[in-house]
Amino acid sequence: MRRFTIAALTAATALGTVLTAVPAEAHRGRPALGLENCAANACHFDVPAGTYDVTVRLGGETAASTSVTGETRRTLLAETATAAGRPTSRSFTVDVRTPEGEPTGADGTPGLDLVIGGSAPALADIRVTPAKRARQILLVGDSTVCDQPGDPYSGWGQQLPQYLRKGLSVANYADSGESTVSYLADSRLWATVQPRIRGGDLVLIQLAHNDKQTDEATYRGNLETLVAGVRAKGGEPVLVTPIVRRWFNADGTLNNGTALLVNGLGVDHPAVTRAVAAAHSVPLIDLTAGTKALVESLGTEGSKALYLYNEKRDNTHTSVHGATVYAGLVRDELVAQGLVREGRTRVG
Repeated sequence: MRRFTIAALTAATALGTVLTAVPAEAHRGRPALGLENCAANACHFDVPAGTYDVTVRLGGETAASTSVTGETRRTLLAETATAAGRPTSRSFTVDVRTPEGEPTGADGTPGLDLVIGGSAPALADIRVTPAKRARQILLVGDSTVCDQPGDPYSGWGQQLPQYLRKGLSVANYADSGESTVSYLADSRLWATVQPRIRGGDLVLIQLAHNDKQTDEATYRGNLETLVAGVRAKGGEPVLVTPIVRRWFNADGTLNNGTALLVNGLGVDHPAVTRAVAAAHSVPLIDLTAGTKALVESLGTEGSKALYLYNEKRDNTHTSVHGATVYAGLVRDELVAQGLVREGRTRVG
């Protein structure tokens, strides 16, 4: 259990009040947990694993700009500006579990942890209650999707929650270094995810970057196994072609092999994914096509900011900015195909 120091409590005046930390548990039928669980720019709620609705009241007597991240650096609420004397409320739904980030990573802190950020943060109130009718979006993927534990890395799944309405939680089970082969084989991955799928849940599947030596028949069969496994639990599978790598030809187009995910055996991962989706009537998000168009439009220089080229000379993994942009592409496709409703819920 986290305990706040006197210094941390004093620093809470940045939020306009001194907050006291009185741990409490949220259970159905009990009052919502609130500001008594916050100090300085952090809130910790001693709740069991599950899905929770969070409502925040932002703003105060002066103009403010506030964001909320949670658990392992998930962006739950994008930075929201409020005018002086015009507070506003926002709500979102969050998945709480152990491990809280990558399934093969560290357990993290039990309960729900939120960080209040932004250029001028102001949190007037917060309420946390167990979600009654939440729908899950479960993510199966690799390091380009996962909840990355540290800066400057970020997966697009880590940024997806900020785009979604209350009542939709993102349960990100993507894990660094995984291929279709290893994801199915590791008991902490698919064997853990599948039992958690409920009727009506969406399961987004993006695996390809690490299938470098997977032959076409095996890759296709593994995707089909994942699709069938989702449907067996009453969920709806959504196949997602992989984000491109930032590798340019001399003419400013992306390399047909490395950049567009054709592996060492000549397997065209996006093409196989499209074929499986068509053969089994599975919704498809062609993120390869979407990210290719965007990266090529920005060019060799402009596209650097999407990836970690400047920081790490990394042309595969995305920055927070890039992951946020790519998450927006995923959200747009989910809405366009009628898989989720558009927009974030505004309260108050």
